Amino acid sequence: MASIFDILAEQRIADAIRRGELDHLPGAGRPLVFDDEPFQSPEQRMVNRILKNAGFVPQEVLLRREIAALRKALAEAGEGEEGEGGDEAEKAHIRRRLGMLVVTLGTLLRR
Repeated sequence: MASIFDILAEQRIADAIRRGELDHLPGAGRPLVFDDEPFQSPEQRMVNRILKNAGFVPQEVLLRREIAALRKALAEAGEGEEGEGGDEAEKAHIRRRLGMLVVTLGTLLRR
């Protein structure tokens, strides 16, 4: 149940929106960016920020990107004409690589 203070705050915010007092705030119309991670220690946040600024990408993210690219390549290869021997060999290669990456990702996530 909302307290009287919550109700008053919501009413004042709604009144300010109606009057247009919040229309010209810095960053209006752009999504909010939350760089802090509230459930991590300050030390871990600092380590993550340093790694991010250095361009480090976790292995899980790299695997997911490659899996998405292979799925797209497989879909595009499937749109071509059927019956071409080279095309089927390419699709088989993509499927093998995709399967290997999915298993690798699964193993990584179970750790």
